[in-house]
Amino acid sequence: MNAPGAPGSLPVIRAHYADILCQLAGEHDVPRGPLLTSAGIRPSMLSHPDNLITVDQFTLLCREALRRSGNSALGLEFGRRLKFTTHGSLSQAAISCDTLHQALSVLIKYFRIRFVYMELDFFVDGEDAVVQLSLAHDVEDLYRFNIKVVMASLMDVNQLLFGARLIETGVCRLDYPEPEHTEGYRAIFGDRVDFSCGVNQLRFRKSFLELPISLSNPVTRRVAEAQCEEELRSIDAATSVTSRVRRLLEAVRGGGLPGLEAIADQMSMSPRTLRRQLSSEGARYQVLLDQVRHERALELLRRGRLSIDEIADSLGYSDPSNFGRAFRKWEGVSPTVWRAQHLPQR
Repeated sequence: MNAPGAPGSLPVIRAHYADILCQLAGEHDVPRGPLLTSAGIRPSMLSHPDNLITVDQFTLLCREALRRSGNSALGLEFGRRLKFTTHGSLSQAAISCDTLHQALSVLIKYFRIRFVYMELDFFVDGEDAVVQLSLAHDVEDLYRFNIKVVMASLMDVNQLLFGARLIETGVCRLDYPEPEHTEGYRAIFGDRVDFSCGVNQLRFRKSFLELPISLSNPVTRRVAEAQCEEELRSIDAATSVTSRVRRLLEAVRGGGLPGLEAIADQMSMSPRTLRRQLSSEGARYQVLLDQVRHERALELLRRGRLSIDEIADSLGYSDPSNFGRAFRKWEGVSPTVWRAQHLPQR
């Protein structure tokens, strides 16, 4: 069940993504009609690419397509079907940039207009440029599926623009253990894919950031970015204040989570106004903050790369014992015990 104000009931996924998934599922002998019915999607909704479905509907569709097809590689196949033209104004804005660095900046800025429940980050780490994907929802059974979809789609766009240059000297890192069958991964990433890394990243030489894009066109870029901005405003207008606050908190990576004043500033309103609007939706900032801390704590413990003290610090606890008390309240056991019970066997 969604928390109050959660984005699941909002129309924020374009229907043609569902249409493409239905086409793929059909190739695995999964009939379109029953699949759409199970997700509560009317067939007529897929008749126009600008129609919207909800996150809940799309989540159900993905879950049912995966279950009914029995194909663990469905996420990779779906990602490869999402060509750059699939993403409309987002892709048009990115491929019209002058360089890869500019394209990544545009992609990061507007990624949410296509995948509202995911976060895409970009940074430089030593000699590597890093594109990192994080999921801002708790649909655990679709976690790997969603990672596969986005990573495969990003690689397809990279291949179109730059051929094999980016991945030849780079690597794809995934945070889950290596599956029994890896043929689908090798077909996309070659031998340059590592598992159980605690992160989901595409890494390549930072020198490639200045590679020119052959389709660069400043006029086309301005028009496409204006369309992206309009879509972003529409999403924000349809999204509750509670959901926007959660999204901003979930997007923070490292350095502790911000206080209400900092979030209010990002939303261009006073702290008093933010408190009032949250209250009108039956929400409180401290509760939202604790929810995100709880989810982030479980994520970091599950990855097993940081110590308990480091996790406490990353969540903004100045005293690890305070984190321990909060965690026992959430889960009924200490962080150390929970990690021992849930850390994947490698």
